[in-house]
Amino acid sequence: MSQLSLSWLGLGQLAASPWHLLLLAGAAWLLARILTWSHSFYDNCCRLQCFPQPPRRSWLWGHLGLVKSNEEGLRMIEDLGHYFRDVHLWWMGPFYPVLRLVHPTFVAPLLQAPATIIPKDMLFYNLLKPWLGDGLLLSAGDKWSHHRRLLTPAFHFDILKPYVKIFNKSAGIMHAKWQHLALEGSAHLDMFEHISLMTLDSLQKCVFSFDSNCQEACNLVHNFTDAVIQERRRALISRGSHDFLKAKAKTKTLDFIDVLLLAKDEDGKQLSDEDIRAEADTFMFEGHDTTASGLSWVLYNLAKHPEYQERCRQEVQELLRDREPQEIEWDDLAQLPFLTMCIKESLRLHPPVTVIARCSTQDVGLPDGRVIPKGNICVISIFGIHHNPSIWPDPEVYNPFRFDPENIKERSPLAFIPFSAGPRNCIGQTFAMTEMKVVLALTLLRFRVLPGEEEPRRKPELILRAEGGLWLRVEPLSAAPR
Repeated sequence: MSQLSLSWLGLGQLAASPWHLLLLAGAAWLLARILTWSHSFYDNCCRLQCFPQPPRRSWLWGHLGLVKSNEEGLRMIEDLGHYFRDVHLWWMGPFYPVLRLVHPTFVAPLLQAPATIIPKDMLFYNLLKPWLGDGLLLSAGDKWSHHRRLLTPAFHFDILKPYVKIFNKSAGIMHAKWQHLALEGSAHLDMFEHISLMTLDSLQKCVFSFDSNCQEACNLVHNFTDAVIQERRRALISRGSHDFLKAKAKTKTLDFIDVLLLAKDEDGKQLSDEDIRAEADTFMFEGHDTTASGLSWVLYNLAKHPEYQERCRQEVQELLRDREPQEIEWDDLAQLPFLTMCIKESLRLHPPVTVIARCSTQDVGLPDGRVIPKGNICVISIFGIHHNPSIWPDPEVYNPFRFDPENIKERSPLAFIPFSAGPRNCIGQTFAMTEMKVVLALTLLRFRVLPGEEEPRRKPELILRAEGGLWLRVEPLSAAPR
């Protein structure tokens, strides 16, 4: 075996076996990586010094644990927004900096940039992949762009209009349950429980044309997406797309699965069954709990403000006067301006999704000259923006007139972003707003909503919930569901 003097390392004469050389090379590589990382980390820390930060717990923990997923945590976010009104730095341990943005002017460079330049930060979102697949919420790059183009027609007005009948029917089933529960005068209900079942019922009908009776049966139906896709694809192949569409138009509306099966790009390429399953699961997830959260909190806010509730009710009663059956139609949605203002103000005060994350793939210049260095995680606090006192005077007050057309003229469109904004905004926001308007209008037409016995404690999870449920009382009015 060859001999090699390693005296320059202070090791004297040693036999330099291949394993010794490999170990030495590995140590040199590791040392180089550590030095490179240390230099990059130091340089990044220097560049981040222009951003203020609250006091850390310690050098080891940073700010970890200071903001919890509960009522106190949200109040701290409000306090941080009062003190740091644009951008502040947050340390997740000693080595992981995060920039939290709470002002529309400063989130604009991130939200309005192309999705390829400012993609979603996948540290959190990847946890959902085993559940949702690689749909619009989680995909990135060319795949996201391709799917976004193919899915956009699924949310065209012509597709959404027939869904209004489904919303009416699902709301009617829920209200019939409430009538039964309130036979003795009033019912004390967990809004999240009831409305989540109702939105799940609606989505199963809109996505799959499937009626699971999930509002009346104990067992929910799951794991049938693949079977539905394969059955529809066989029908499409055997009949041809033209005959398939013609037959569907006679019997019912096109559902979400139909639209995805028929979607083709400019090269004639279609979505695979796996892609369709991921998009359907994503739509069910994003449209189910988020809409339930929005509806639950607007009922809470109107229960707390009976004067606004009564004004909404009068608006609906006037709209549906002398109409049988009393149902909301597509053209009615534009005739409910005050009800719409109440929904928007509730989405401001209680946004279903409180935060979104982005990662900068290049330096991002901010309006005041500061720069977000490449590679840093940016948390866009929707809750923080919606509660920022420099944008919203008395931000904790529920005031629907903030969304009066005269009052929104001078306000940044990024001051109100319950559905995010820019290229990666929520593709289903019109669907969600339509369902909320229909269900809220019919609920106020048929019931008076009153506060529960205890003030709810907010709990931000994947969506904004309430600890132990959001309990309200409902009293039937004379206009019972027909």
